Amino acid sequence: MPELVAPTVRLRSAWLEAHDEWGPGRHEDGFGLGPSDEVGSPDGFAAWVTSLAGQSGPEAVAAGHACTYRWIVEGDRVHGGIALRLGPDDHVLRFGHVGYGIRPSSRRRGLATWALGRMLDEGAGSGWSTCSWSARPPTPPPH
Repeated sequence: MPELVAPTVRLRSAWLEAHDEWGPGRHEDGFGLGPSDEVGSPDGFAAWVTSLAGQSGPEAVAAGHACTYRWIVEGDRVHGGIALRLGPDDHVLRFGHVGYGIRPSSRRRGLATWALGRMLDEGAGSGWSTCSWSARPPTPPPH
């Protein structure tokens, strides 16, 4: 049974396996991974995970641009990531409240639908009455 897990250094190897499956240069929605994030080293990965946690902390909420990140995990396998963006900032207005991505080998199992339902429940628990949505064409499978 899958679960939503806050990003953690404990799952570094499993996350890197999922990251490698996307292939170089491909964007991985739902993980909050930016072009300058260095996740290859243990220290870089830990710094990235810490920055994700800070984006959902009290200061981010007070500033009006918080984001809650969760990894879609089953056992020790990271299937994907999902992000719940809070606040009316430009990023939310451009990309919507929710972003997610499922690694190619885990697609077509209903994991995104399941994770989206859990995150929408979390948003409703935070007082949401509406949720904006943005979609792009699916990522083609790696060669």
